[in-house]
Amino acid sequence: MKKFRKVLDGLTTSSPAGVGGSSSCASAAGTPTAGPSPREIDVAETLTSESFQICKTVRHGFPCQPTALAFDPVQKLLAIGSRSGGVRILGRPGVDCYCQHESGAAVLQLQFLINEGALVTACADDTLHLWNLRQKRPAILHSLKFNRERITFCHLPFQSKWLYVGTERGNTHIANIESFILSGYVIMWNKAIELATKTHPGPVVHLSDSPKDEGKLLIGFESGTVVMWDLRAKKADFRIHYDEAIHSVSWHHEGKQFMCSHSDGSLTVWNLRNTARPVQVTFPHGKTQRDGRKESCKPILKVEYKMSRNSSEPFVIFSGGLSYDKASRRPTLTIMHGKAITVLEMDHPIVEFMVLCDTPYPNEVQEPYAAVVLLEKDLVVVDLTQSNFPIFENPYPMDIHESPVTCTAYFADCPPDIIPVLYSIGAKHKKTGYSHKEWPVSGGTWTLGSQTYPEIILTGHADGTIKFWDATAMTLQMLYKLKTSKVFEKPKAVEGGRGAELGEEDPYAVQMLSWCPHSRLLCVVGISANLILYRFSKHDANTNITVLEVRLQCEVEEVISPSDTENTPCLSDPSGHSPQPPPSPRSNTPDSARDSIPCLKVKDRTIRMPPGYQAELVVQLLWVDGEPPQPITSLDINSAYGLLALGNCNGLAVVDYIQRTVLLCMSTLELYGAADPFQRLTRSPRKSRQSTPGLTELSDNQVSMDAERSKSPTSESRENSFSRSRSSSVSSIDRDTKEAVTALQFGESYGRKTDALPTPCLWVGTSLGLVLLIPMSIPTDDQERQEEPVTMAPTGTVLMLKGSVLRFGFLDLRGAVISAPYEVWRDPNAQEDPERPRKRKLVNFSPSSSQENCGEGHLAVVCSERQAVVFLMPAQVCLHVHNITEASFVLRADLVSFCNSVCLACFCANGHVMTLSLPSLRPLLDVNYLPLTDMRIARTFCFTNGGQALYLSSPTEIQRITYSQEMCDNLQDLLGELFTPIETPEAQNRGFLKGFFGGNTQTFDREELFGEAAAGKASRSLAQHIPGQAGMEGMKAAAGGAVGELARARIALDERGQRLGELEERTALLMTSAETFSKHAHELMLKCKDKKWYQF
Repeated sequence: MKKFRKVLDGLTTSSPAGVGGSSSCASAAGTPTAGPSPREIDVAETLTSESFQICKTVRHGFPCQPTALAFDPVQKLLAIGSRSGGVRILGRPGVDCYCQHESGAAVLQLQFLINEGALVTACADDTLHLWNLRQKRPAILHSLKFNRERITFCHLPFQSKWLYVGTERGNTHIANIESFILSGYVIMWNKAIELATKTHPGPVVHLSDSPKDEGKLLIGFESGTVVMWDLRAKKADFRIHYDEAIHSVSWHHEGKQFMCSHSDGSLTVWNLRNTARPVQVTFPHGKTQRDGRKESCKPILKVEYKMSRNSSEPFVIFSGGLSYDKASRRPTLTIMHGKAITVLEMDHPIVEFMVLCDTPYPNEVQEPYAAVVLLEKDLVVVDLTQSNFPIFENPYPMDIHESPVTCTAYFADCPPDIIPVLYSIGAKHKKTGYSHKEWPVSGGTWTLGSQTYPEIILTGHADGTIKFWDATAMTLQMLYKLKTSKVFEKPKAVEGGRGAELGEEDPYAVQMLSWCPHSRLLCVVGISANLILYRFSKHDANTNITVLEVRLQCEVEEVISPSDTENTPCLSDPSGHSPQPPPSPRSNTPDSARDSIPCLKVKDRTIRMPPGYQAELVVQLLWVDGEPPQPITSLDINSAYGLLALGNCNGLAVVDYIQRTVLLCMSTLELYGAADPFQRLTRSPRKSRQSTPGLTELSDNQVSMDAERSKSPTSESRENSFSRSRSSSVSSIDRDTKEAVTALQFGESYGRKTDALPTPCLWVGTSLGLVLLIPMSIPTDDQERQEEPVTMAPTGTVLMLKGSVLRFGFLDLRGAVISAPYEVWRDPNAQEDPERPRKRKLVNFSPSSSQENCGEGHLAVVCSERQAVVFLMPAQVCLHVHNITEASFVLRADLVSFCNSVCLACFCANGHVMTLSLPSLRPLLDVNYLPLTDMRIARTFCFTNGGQALYLSSPTEIQRITYSQEMCDNLQDLLGELFTPIETPEAQNRGFLKGFFGGNTQTFDREELFGEAAAGKASRSLAQHIPGQAGMEGMKAAAGGAVGELARARIALDERGQRLGELEERTALLMTSAETFSKHAHELMLKCKDKKWYQF
């Protein structure tokens, strides 16, 4: 009984971080409790909950699933709507704003209030919204919800406050954009068409006012009927009936004729003098067949009809219209100018296009200079001023998704010289042939913020490419692109076989990245169980790539004791240099016969490598007895030690990349030796064969989340939420469970309790929550480091946590971060002076370097899927424990520097973003930021220093966020201005003769026709006016938590009708009306002032 009490006392008074094999350690698996410290650790923590607030900062990339396009020709702003209800507003580089409709309804159409700093959006939920763009974070001023009719088309005339809205029923309504109230003036479909017509004309597909007379409205119906409606007389001037359905209509600027595009691939030109039949019918891509009939063609979805001053020939630009015989051809944009027909093939289907013109006035010569083409996955701008129609070089990062993104890495506060170096290398490989003119979308203003520091984002892709992006000052620009597939031979196609087991669709897909900005070392883990080490050089080189093959297999029957591994570590390649070329992994060898071959074959010849990142070493995991190698789940590299470590669900391998040897190759069980706290059951490796789970799936097993990275990243499946049940304490492991190595970290630490001074160590974390320490002995002299072997052996030290281990971090006893030592970069291909050989320059951050007395120890922060624990080393005493979550689990955890301090940032599967103080692990922030989490976000979410983070919000877009209160407060200073005060260009003087002979444009007062006094009020049941929340800018940034609740409460209060708010709104409307009236009066005075008697 006394002995039992002693065991209990040991569990309650000591940390579970005991030496492996002790009874206290084994019994308390996964349940650390804070124990007494051998000395008081007094760290002054400066971070408080007031230091944190989470909000979105900027979104980069191409809008996912675009649906609509609009351009302001005066402000030079471009707007793109998407199917998810998002709106991207683009100006000059640096001016990039993202807005989101709360309903999430698809954006059908966009209309700028030209040079007014406002935008109208029509959504699929039949709601119109007016956005205020005169602020850095646009907000909705008004909304108008249609209850009984569906919106199909909108048109807003230039310098008008009345918006024409066409509906699915064929009716046309008119809304005042200042008050967002419908007018009583309605053009009913049965009045627009002839009474004798017995069929419904279909939805309204086009609305436009005549350039010659603003009092005439052209209405196009889907069935092929076109009506010119006289707004003053409230009757139809003429009606046109055509056999083919209409898709679009475009006016000639003189207002005497217009062009229609049809569903049979034809273009028709109609003259207002004779509307009985078209004056011209053309099939631009339809050839006449032998029987005299035209080829059947695809619909022409849109046509633009523009004139230029320098040519009497019009520009006719349209999308679609190809013959069905050419169905395999890519989508096209056709430019007809005189007799010349140019067909531009696009890489993706065309969603929408617009022709950009010099003047905003529809009755002037348009002078087209560019065509903006919105594709499903790209944005192309064509230069129309040159005969070969070159495209403009896109300054926005629209090619993030060129190949699907599979992983990301975010580095803030990088060395200042790294960005210019990467840019200079990457600039040599840029494409040529672009237009020499400036990018036409040049609106807004943007200045470099005062508090900026170099930031770099790395993206890994499914085709094996890695892109380096300059992310400084809320912008994104590609610096350099690396193709990892060039290291390997092209795989041969397999007939009737499955080919490689891993990465069948994308064998080169990037799974993990490890990059050191200081040493400029890059380590890339591929989906096919390979690892590539790159060094950076400013010079080209001709080299052979060293290949090391590692045979990682977990077999309980072949346990090697730690004492044996000290002298004879398990080496997969005893020579350590040039293994024999393996047989082709893509041969038709049956799975059972595959053994000791890699998934991909590395090029075994001399390769010329251009300046930039050059491959030096490839580590490949091999097939074992017909079993494919398991995906690599963890990685770390240290340039000061010259070592890299990798792990998977079978075990751990450590490579000395300086001597090109494998130092350690052991199964996870072998790492424990006699210190294994679990009672394992013997199993055959063949029974444990695992199918490869997907990058977009989540396996419900003991293996860590990292194992899910092994499937093809182009898979489209996704999950909206995570749920996983896992026992918090595990006493035995069944036959089908593997213990994966999920976290690795090199650093100066204490491998044993008795160590007096820190030494190089490797921290190893597993999917069962166990932490092992492996001390190493590394020669310090440069010459010895090249020749003397590095020795390392597990000591049996085992620490325990709940859940799979995700991250390690080290603090000194004052609470400051201890960074990993590194080697200062030197060019490996630079010419050396034989008399003065260069030496390795190491930067070491030893725990004792910042403390007065050596050997005092340091703090080790370990974060798992469930817990965060702070241990005191070398005593291995648990100082602080925090259970992060019970219902969910942590997907990503990082130690980040923040406000001259440090904290632990976590992102959970249930969408919560949390921060914990260090070392006390006090919760500082807990916000339900992403209620629905999918695998794409889980795979790409990452934190960085300075209170920033990012994730892939859609397959094509990167969303950057901040959890810093200071950055949220200063966000307005970091963003660009959308609206710039610009004088509206004056209308051209049409001259005496044109005005005298009836060519002058007739103007009329829309207010007189559509105002409440003349037209009355629309039915209340037809549409509902919803006041916006433009004055509450910034509240929507709070996605959840207390701040979000407060924002929603204030919004609800305003919607219930606060009297003061209504009064302020009415006063603002009155002031706006007064300003508009004064402006119109002034314009009228100026027009009449200089007119002669014959011009009235």
